[in-house]
Amino acid sequence: MSGFVDLHLHYVPGVDDGVRTLDETRRMLEGLGAIGYTRCIATPHIRSGMFENRKGALEQGFGAVREHLGGLRVPEIGLASEHFFDDVFWQLFQRGEVLPYPGGHAILVELHPDRWPQGLTRRFFDMQVRGLRPVIAHPERYAPLATSTDPLDALLDAGAMTQLDLMSLVGRYGDRPRRIAERMLEEGAYDIACSDAHRPEDVDLVARSIERLRELVGDEDATALLATNPRGLLDGSYDP
Repeated sequence: MSGFVDLHLHYVPGVDDGVRTLDETRRMLEGLGAIGYTRCIATPHIRSGMFENRKGALEQGFGAVREHLGGLRVPEIGLASEHFFDDVFWQLFQRGEVLPYPGGHAILVELHPDRWPQGLTRRFFDMQVRGLRPVIAHPERYAPLATSTDPLDALLDAGAMTQLDLMSLVGRYGDRPRRIAERMLEEGAYDIACSDAHRPEDVDLVARSIERLRELVGDEDATALLATNPRGLLDGSYDP
């Protein structure tokens, strides 16, 4: 299996809890290329009180990555962001100061692990009306989904999509996220699957996670989650 498209990982150095150096960036992307990835979209955090990143500075950091990687054999790269969904994000969104995925059809959002903002469904609907579909990062880590996937229904009806963190499948984040991820896969509740890699050393875990994904859903569905659907999300052709 190859041709994978990774829409969630942290390889812009020194801006969040991802890689620290350009050398780590190179090693991470070379490793991901070796296990089948052909395109990797960086998603550095924008999260108030933790990672006070903004669009312009992240674009500059990504420019340094592109320059450093010029001529090297690595997956195609691009820039978006993992946006923590709070009032600051909503202000940035309304001012056009967010970083959607290349193509401008969707945007990655992270929710609070224990509780979701009031009015989230309405805001997701407003985002879709403005042409950006929210992609919910790693829903398997959220307490509201611990015993049932039903709380997602209203968000999906408002246009949201879901992104599996692959390393959840091998216990990277504990037993509960692993069990939730397996349940959601069985229910067909994911649209895409991504690495969320933060270090070059994560690549081995990502490779193991892909094998586990294949065991759980089979090669056809694994290819859809890893390659076909992410490509469609970027070009606007994917419609859940």
